[in-house]
Amino acid sequence: MDWRLVSGTVDTLLLEVISEGPTYGYSIAQTVLARSEGYFEITEGSLYPALHRLERQKFLESFWKEADGRERKYYKLTPAGRTALTAKKKEWKRFAKGVQGVLGGADGLA
Repeated sequence: MDWRLVSGTVDTLLLEVISEGPTYGYSIAQTVLARSEGYFEITEGSLYPALHRLERQKFLESFWKEADGRERKYYKLTPAGRTALTAKKKEWKRFAKGVQGVLGGADGLA
């Protein structure tokens, strides 16, 4: 995978997964991996800095919760995070449409 193509997209992926309800880091990474059919493997080295950045931007709130006998830090979307996600999804759709327009064809290979 060319990570230059992903730059700026990780935040959108994280916000989307978290928008479905409070969750924790490992679960977020596994959800992204599964939904992308293995394409996006987000490592701890990129996941946690992104989560902390989104929290500083007030897009996420975190809280500690016991699960399976251990404390886990959970993240949930704030109203500002929901607004940001909506904007990021619109921006992504415009971007994808533009790329598709240049590449042509239904599968982008024409």
